[in-house]
Amino acid sequence: MSEKMNNGTPEPEPTENELIAIRRQKLRALRDGGQDPFGHTGFDFTHGAADIHDCFERLENQTVRIAGRVMSKRDMGKAFFCDLQDSTGRVQLYVKVDDLGEEAFAAFKKIDISDIAGVEGVVFRTRRGEISVHCKTVVLLSKSLRPLPEKFHGLKDGDLRYRRRYLDLIMNKDSRRVFVTRSRILDIIRREMAARGYLEVETPVLHNHSTNAAARPFRTHHNTLDLDMVLRVELELHLKRLIIGGFDRVYEIGRIFRNEGMSVKHNPEFTMMEMYQAYTDYHGMMKLCEELYRAVASELLGGGRLTYQGVEIDFSAPWRRLTMCEAVREYAGVDFDGIQTDGEAAAAAKEHGLPVEDGHRRGDIINLFFEHFAEDKLIQPVFICDYPIEISPLAKKTKYDARLTERFEVFIFGREMGNAFTELNDPEDQRERFTEQALKTHKEGEFVIDEDFVTAMEYGMPPTGGMGLGIDRMVMLFTDSASIRDVLLFPTMRPVES
Repeated sequence: MSEKMNNGTPEPEPTENELIAIRRQKLRALRDGGQDPFGHTGFDFTHGAADIHDCFERLENQTVRIAGRVMSKRDMGKAFFCDLQDSTGRVQLYVKVDDLGEEAFAAFKKIDISDIAGVEGVVFRTRRGEISVHCKTVVLLSKSLRPLPEKFHGLKDGDLRYRRRYLDLIMNKDSRRVFVTRSRILDIIRREMAARGYLEVETPVLHNHSTNAAARPFRTHHNTLDLDMVLRVELELHLKRLIIGGFDRVYEIGRIFRNEGMSVKHNPEFTMMEMYQAYTDYHGMMKLCEELYRAVASELLGGGRLTYQGVEIDFSAPWRRLTMCEAVREYAGVDFDGIQTDGEAAAAAKEHGLPVEDGHRRGDIINLFFEHFAEDKLIQPVFICDYPIEISPLAKKTKYDARLTERFEVFIFGREMGNAFTELNDPEDQRERFTEQALKTHKEGEFVIDEDFVTAMEYGMPPTGGMGLGIDRMVMLFTDSASIRDVLLFPTMRPVES
C-alpha cells in the first residue's frame, strides 16, 4: 500500500492490526446487508489457471469458470486488472463496470487481496499480450480477515515460513513446487515398485518396545491396556515377518519417530521407505537403489544429472562401490587390514584424535574413522559396503570375514541416503546379537529382545535382501532444498512462548 500525501506530509501506512480491523468492519457490513461471505458451499469451476495458459489457443473466446485467491488488484477507474491464484498457478482477470453492472462492480471493488472469489468470463489476450479472463460475473466465496504478509516485508523468515506453512504456500511458488515434486517422487517410486511385483503394506506405528538399540524412541502409554508403548523407530521387523509369512516382495512408505537431535538433515519424525525381497541379497538391493534413483531423475529431469547446492550429481554411470575399510584407507590413510585387535584400533584412534568410549571394539572404531574422515567426502553416489558386525546386528556375515556383514549404505553429497542388508535369517545368531545389544543398553532400558520376531525366524526365513531409503533426503536432493524442514509440510517446531 503506497503512502498518501496530506499537505505534503507522508501519511503512514496502517498497521497490520488496523488493516484487520478494517476487514472485520467490511465483514460486518456484508452481514448487515444480508450477505454471508462464508455461506457458499461450493463453486463449479471448469478450468484451472494453468489450463488457461497451456490451452489458450483452444480456449480463446470461450467461456470459463475459475476460482481462487485474489493476489493483486490494479484500479483503472471503471475497470480493474487482478491476479487470481489457484492450486495450478495464476491468471489475470479483467473486470469492467460495463460488464458487471454498477451494483456488482461496487461490490467487487470492496473485495480485498487474499479474498477467495469465483469468476465466469471469456478467455482473451490483452493488447500487451497477457492471457486473461474478461469477467462477466465475480462472486465472493470467502472473506479474508488478515492481510497477506507481502504487505509486511514478505514471508522470508524461515521460522515463520515453517510455523505458518499455509502462508508460505500462498506466497511462495517455489515452496508449492517442492511439495508437488515430493508427491510426484512418491508416485514414481510406487509405480516402479509395482512394476517389480512389490506389495505395498502398512504396519503398526505403536510398538510394545523399541526394536533398534541405536535409536531413542518416543514413549507413550495405552490407558485401556495399561501398557507402556513406543512410537516406531523403524519398519523392519514387521516387514520381515511378512517375508516369513510368504510375501516375497513387500515395502512400506511410512512415518518414523526418533527422540533425538534436530538439524538440517534430521527431524524427530520423518518418512522412510523400507523394502524386503526374498531370494536376493544386498547386491540386488544396490541394483534396485540405482534403478529407483534413475527412474526419478529420468522422469523429473529428463536425464541422469542434477545440480544440488551448486554441485552436479551424476546418477547415470554405475555407482562406485567401496568397502568401509577401503574408504577409511582412502580418506584417512589408515589400513585396518593391519589392525586386528580392539587395543590396536583404540591406539590408532587416539593417534588421530578420535574419542573412544568404553566398550568400543575394533568395528566401532572403524566406523568412527569412516564418519570423521570419509563421510563428508562422498559427493557422487557411492555404495559403502561390508560394515563391521558391531554396528550391524541384523545383517548376515560376509563369507570372507566373520567380523564384517553384507551391509551397505548409499551416500550422496556427503549424506547417508539409504541402508541395506543381506538380512540375517539364522534365528540363533539373531538371538545372540539381540542379547549383546540388550546388554549394552540394559542400564538405559532402551532395548528389549523381540522374542516374537526370533520365534518367527525359527519357522524359517528365506534368504532376503532389505533396504531402507530416506524419502525426505531424496526430496531434498531433487528439489535443491538445503534443509529437511523445506521438504516437510509441518516440521517439528518449539512452541512460541506467549
